[in-house]
Amino acid sequence: MNRAMSSTWAALGADPEMPQRVTYHRVPGLLPSRLPVAELARTTVAVCALAAAELAAARGGGAVPRVAVDDAAVTAAFHSERHVALDGRSGGGFAPLSRFWRTADGWVRTHANYPHHRDRLLTALGLPAGADGEAVADALAGRRAVEVEEAVYAAGGLAVAVRDADTWAAGQGAPLAGRPVLDLERTGDAPGPAAGVPSAGADAPCAGIRVLDLTRVLAGPVATRTLSLLGADVLRVDAPELPESQEAHDDTGNGKRSALLDLRRAADRRTFEELLSTADVVVTGYRPGALDRFGLAPAALAERRPGLVVARLSAWGGSGPWGGRRGFDSLVQAATGIALTEGGGTEPGVLPAQALDHGTGYLVAAAALRALTERHRAGGTWRVEATLTRTAHLLTHGTDREDPASGASPTAGGSAAPAPGLLERDTPRGRLRYAPSPVSYEGGPRDWTRPPGRWGADAPRWTT
Repeated sequence: MNRAMSSTWAALGADPEMPQRVTYHRVPGLLPSRLPVAELARTTVAVCALAAAELAAARGGGAVPRVAVDDAAVTAAFHSERHVALDGRSGGGFAPLSRFWRTADGWVRTHANYPHHRDRLLTALGLPAGADGEAVADALAGRRAVEVEEAVYAAGGLAVAVRDADTWAAGQGAPLAGRPVLDLERTGDAPGPAAGVPSAGADAPCAGIRVLDLTRVLAGPVATRTLSLLGADVLRVDAPELPESQEAHDDTGNGKRSALLDLRRAADRRTFEELLSTADVVVTGYRPGALDRFGLAPAALAERRPGLVVARLSAWGGSGPWGGRRGFDSLVQAATGIALTEGGGTEPGVLPAQALDHGTGYLVAAAALRALTERHRAGGTWRVEATLTRTAHLLTHGTDREDPASGASPTAGGSAAPAPGLLERDTPRGRLRYAPSPVSYEGGPRDWTRPPGRWGADAPRWTT
């Protein structure tokens, strides 16, 4: 078993012998990078698939199914936002002002995909709302990177000075040393599932499980997309004043429904509390503290709903120098030294996929599945905590290059194969193309039961 798989499975408190049930179809050359991104990707998917197989056995009886991890499927899934298209039309990727910029003493990375983030960036730089990239470049060229970072964050925007790995480790990254890639712990006593909860087979180990999805691009929706694949009733809830890209929802909304609730309104708060009263899992993906005023901090949720699995993911975590800050995959790459490593040490580069987002998404899903297995066996209320920075630390410090001895199939070492065929299905909005899920085990589901609908268009109620 490779080092990343061993440490990650250990963080989930599971049977250390179970990873022997995983086999790998390794394809060289996919997700090429200076860092071991391919190994991180297959590890996070393997852990998730194994946790799903374990839950299928716990709820359905019998032995834990064998798990198969295929590099081509993993690669397609880690590029899912690039593959998704409706009637041949795909999304636009990063916005023009989301990129690296030269500063007086180095580089800074900005994130301005959402209109409110773009507006706050321009405000912090003293630029008008319609300013273009040339104006931003001129404004940044004479300023220090850290000065830009602080000014933009103070304005509610998103910018990070590009650091090398040593600078990150000695500063903001110091609290990560020695910590597991995620936290999974039992936080209270509660009975197991009610007698009326149906049993589940390997094809839908999350049958009867209700999931409230309070997440946004990209790690959180990947986690809940995976739970919906496994049969969970997933309801995504967003605030109406924070619209989501329909293209992003087409990528991560498979199997889910999507509703809008304004928790500042008493009626919508009552609706949310009714949903929470019968939920099994809540996944939040906002910066720590952002939801506290609505009573949605992990401890508050668990207090109102004993037996709940509460999973919180964020960019930087809730403690340390940057505890509670906003962040995205691209910014974490810039801050932690990954960007300079990938760029060769002088200019910043990027990973071949948003691997921190996707990897963290599969880790959160794995932890939620493990919590559901333990809850099925002995009850309890459970807490999951994951951050993009901890996944970054796993990539840079806890993941080795490919280990050919770890169950590689006989085809490993052959020529690189293309990604598996993308899936297509008809929807009320047109023909949708999307990447298949890489989470695979014997008897497990192969596709989602329903396509994504329109973001925010569903009624806020459970279907099961």
